[in-house]
Amino acid sequence: MRPRDLSDHVEYRAGRGIEEVARELGRDPEEFVKLASNENMFGPSPAAVDAVEASADEVHHYPTADHQDLTAAIAERWGVADEQVWLANGGDGALDYLSRAALEPGDAVLVPAPGFAYYGMSARFHHGEVAEYDVTGDGGFALTADAVLDAYDGERIVHLTSPHNPSGARFTLDAIERIAEETREETLVVVDEAYGEFADAPSAVGLVKRRDDADASHATSHAPRDDVAVLRTFSKAYGLAGLRLGYAIVPESWAEAYARVNTPFAASVVACRAGLAALDDDEHVEQTVEMARWSRTYMAEHVDAPTYESHANFLLVEVGDASAVAEALQERGVIVRDCSSFGLPECVRITCGTEAETERAVRELNEVLA
Repeated sequence: MRPRDLSDHVEYRAGRGIEEVARELGRDPEEFVKLASNENMFGPSPAAVDAVEASADEVHHYPTADHQDLTAAIAERWGVADEQVWLANGGDGALDYLSRAALEPGDAVLVPAPGFAYYGMSARFHHGEVAEYDVTGDGGFALTADAVLDAYDGERIVHLTSPHNPSGARFTLDAIERIAEETREETLVVVDEAYGEFADAPSAVGLVKRRDDADASHATSHAPRDDVAVLRTFSKAYGLAGLRLGYAIVPESWAEAYARVNTPFAASVVACRAGLAALDDDEHVEQTVEMARWSRTYMAEHVDAPTYESHANFLLVEVGDASAVAEALQERGVIVRDCSSFGLPECVRITCGTEAETERAVRELNEVLA
């Protein structure tokens, strides 16, 4: 007895952790700073920490009411119906739900290259096929409707990442709507806004609502089209990556599918209560976003290497030999992301850290590049 053929599947490669690197090098973990996984430099929301501690003696219960409470709070935040919020175990869990709801065996998805590997992984898990569109064609990671539509061939799902990982570039809402307009009615445009809080731009949730509205008056059609969904996560700006909590906002006509495709109680009691508390902690999010803006500006201005404009909490830096540079930085106690796994062997991605972490990363990188 053997597993099914998984030869077309790719492995997701996460950024390396401090404990792992310290153990490998035989050094004290306190010597290192991790700027490889786009985590929140301030940690979790303090309100969420209190909620986690208060939830400890409730984990023997299933999170039925907690799901409902968090779903209602998210729906109110975005001005959508509760049924349009698909709560999940991280943004990748929401991706799986959309794949289950949309894909028949043999259907294809269109994904960015380079980009988040799990878009294609989720499709293949659900017996779908994967096609790619290039986001490096102009040499600067401009995310355009033309780049997507030139590669589009009737795929069932089109994945857009805005801001994009690993470049930090973003789509305009006009570009997203044009893609939705010029793809077929049975194509779902999924906009991944995992880094949306860091971008000084409106969310595509507005498109979900506008295109779902029969009275809407948009680009080329006055008929409602239930063809845009948005992904969001609590991992980045809210600092809850370890709790695995995310959600999709879907068109109203998709609402009832959630009960048929979701994993029972996908988000735990602890995650739901932490998310509910974090959702109201505007001060923590604002502090995180402001520091990220300072950090990416500082890096762009002081790194002795070409960088790319970013609207997220990281910066992509062109360093020549990414593996060698990442290894040299690691020896100096700074862990960054070697982007060879993204198909960018000349680039490293540096997460926005605190002021001290950012200055240290720039200093060490410049010395390595000297």
